[in-house]
Amino acid sequence: MADLDKKDCLILGILQKNCRTSLTDIAKEINLSIDSVKKRIKKMEKKGIFYPKIQIRPRSLGFVNIVDVKIKLNNHSKKDIDSFINYLIENPRISEIFGISGEYDLSIVILSKDAKDLQNITSAIQNKFGEIINSWNESMTLIAHKFEKYDMNKLLGLDNQLREG
Repeated sequence: MADLDKKDCLILGILQKNCRTSLTDIAKEINLSIDSVKKRIKKMEKKGIFYPKIQIRPRSLGFVNIVDVKIKLNNHSKKDIDSFINYLIENPRISEIFGISGEYDLSIVILSKDAKDLQNITSAIQNKFGEIINSWNESMTLIAHKFEKYDMNKLLGLDNQLREG
């Protein structure tokens, strides 16, 4: 587990709200020097605690359908699965691929412009890999109420330690 302190968690919280916040503003808010903030950010980035990236909003680019698909596989070899996953990885309309536990084996997210576009994408996948797909369950994402937002002090229990200590 990563070794974070309260200051690291506060930095992460600020960056989650606005990743473009200046080092000067972060330093003022958490009462550290600019150099200390910069070193902490670089250290957390190097440890893989976060990845600096932008988050694209597909709907603003015309991809109004964001579809979560749960897939159950059957009659498959490792080679079949690798081929299927590689196909999904190479498909620009598939934005996420997760191996999951439970009733389904995979969870993918498809971006489409409309119902016809979605049908074309799903048909292409199902036609190519229909022999190993046992079940396909789609649901449309209507709105994201919370998406990858973490209160690191609470998540790591540091807020309780501060009250108790």
